[in-house]
Amino acid sequence: MKLNILIILITLVSLKSNSQVVKATSTPLIVFNSNTSSEFTSDELNKLKTVYGAALKVEILERPIRVLAMKEILRNRVLVKEITDPRKHKPCPMLSEVSLFDAFAPKLKRDAAFSPNSFNPLKYNFEFHKPGFQMFRVDDSNYFIIIKPQHYNN
Repeated sequence: MKLNILIILITLVSLKSNSQVVKATSTPLIVFNSNTSSEFTSDELNKLKTVYGAALKVEILERPIRVLAMKEILRNRVLVKEITDPRKHKPCPMLSEVSLFDAFAPKLKRDAAFSPNSFNPLKYNFEFHKPGFQMFRVDDSNYFIIIKPQHYNN
């Protein structure tokens, strides 16, 4: 009898010490800004067509979550900023080091000259779902591209 109780106690202690405690980690919800409720602008549609070509409808426009994500990227998460003071320049990867996202448009090319007003961030393989802020410098310029994380709500 004592042996049976001892075996049961050892088994229970063994099970308790080998069990894993899984902590529930909560990922913050992605909150889309209110400006994502309006339709794509013609400029945004042109940027999407440049990158997705004939697959635009199937890959983006027929998928409401992707529509929201694209609007959020184009309207709220990518910032092009000119920093003229060299003392404020931070070391970061160059735009030329980022590959093109040419899965749907194999003939996609980099722009010959950079224009902050017409820059299409969708042309590049930026890691839009990577946590934290990202920064890239446009080669031979004072322009920086800042990508806000998807959980940044401003």
